[in-house]
Amino acid sequence: AVSGDAAPSAEIAMCLMKPAALLATMLAMFADSAHAFDVGVARQTSRLSGARTNALRAGLPSLSTATAFDLGAYMEEKRQLAEKALDESLTSTVKETDTIIESMRYSLLAGGKRVRPMLCFAATELFGGSLEAATPTAVALEMIHTMSLIHDDLPAMDNDDFRRGKPTNHKLYGDDVAILAGDAMLSTAFEHVARETKGVPAERIVRVIRVLGETVGPLGLAGGQVMDLQNEGKSDVDYDTLVWIHTHKTAALLKAAVSCGAILAGASDEDIANCERYALKIGLAFQVADDILDVTGSTEELGKTAGKDEATSKTTYPKLLGLDRSREVAQELVDEAKAALEQYGDAAAPLNGLADYIISRTN
Repeated sequence: AVSGDAAPSAEIAMCLMKPAALLATMLAMFADSAHAFDVGVARQTSRLSGARTNALRAGLPSLSTATAFDLGAYMEEKRQLAEKALDESLTSTVKETDTIIESMRYSLLAGGKRVRPMLCFAATELFGGSLEAATPTAVALEMIHTMSLIHDDLPAMDNDDFRRGKPTNHKLYGDDVAILAGDAMLSTAFEHVARETKGVPAERIVRVIRVLGETVGPLGLAGGQVMDLQNEGKSDVDYDTLVWIHTHKTAALLKAAVSCGAILAGASDEDIANCERYALKIGLAFQVADDILDVTGSTEELGKTAGKDEATSKTTYPKLLGLDRSREVAQELVDEAKAALEQYGDAAAPLNGLADYIISRTN
C-alpha cells in the first residue's frame, strides 16, 4: 500500500502503470540511453584517424593522437641503446686477438646513423616484443652492415679512403687485416644472436639466423655487390637492373632488420610480410637518397668521398632519371612503404618516421 500523500517512488510508479504505458516509458528510456551511447562513440571515433581505429579494433597498441610523435627523441634513445650494446659486444680476452678486435671495434664503433638497429627495435615494439630480446639481433645487423662497409671500401671494390669522416679500415690496418676483420665480424654476428638472445622461443631465434644468412648470401648483399661491380662503367644499365642491384645490395639488410624485429616479437606471417613490403620500399628509397647525396653533398658533409659514382661511371638513379625525378621516386617509395603499414595506425609512427628520415637526411 502507498500511504497518504507521499509521492510514490519511480519504481513503484512504474509498477502502477498500465502495461501499454509501462512499455512506452521503457522504450523511451532505452532510446535515450542508446542515443547517448551513440553520441559518445561518435565523439570518440572522431578523435581517431581511420587507421588508428583499425589498430584499436585489432587490439594493437597505439600512440595518442593528442601527442605528436617525437622522432628525434626516439632515434636518440634507440641510438644510445644500440651504441652501448655494440660497445659491449666486442672485447679482446687474450692479447693474441688484440689487433683483430681493435680493427673490428674501429669500424663498428666509428659512428653512423644506426638505422638498422632502430628499424629492428621499432618493428619488435610494434608487435609487443621486448627491446632486451631484440638487442642481440640489432647488434648483429650492425655487425653485418659494418662488415659490408669494410669490404666495400677495399681497393678491389670501391677503393675508398674515408668512411664516416675517418680513414677506412684498410688504410689503418692494411688490406689483409681489414678482410679478416670483416670476416670475423660476420661470424661474430651469428654467434652473438645465438649466444645472447634470451627469453625468446628457440624457433624464432633459428628463423632470425636463417633470415640473416639469406641476407648476406647470393640473393642478398653478396649477390647485389657482384652485380654492382659487373655493371660498373657500363652505359647500357637499365632501370630494372638498377632496382635488382639495390633490392639485394641495399634493401636486403633493411628488410632483415624489420623482419627480424617482428619475428622476435612473435608477429604473424601476414604482419611480417607487411613489414617486409615496407622495408623493401624504404631500402630502395635509401639508395635513391644516397645517389642524390653523392651528387649534391660534399665530402665533409657525407663523411666519405663525394662524386664517387660519377668518377667510376656507375649507373645511379640521378644518372638514369635526373635529380628532380629521383627525388619524386624517393618520396613515392616512402609513401608506398607507409601504405604497407596503414592498418597499424599510429602504432607504426616510429617506422613511418624512420621512412621520412631516410630521404630527408644529409649524410
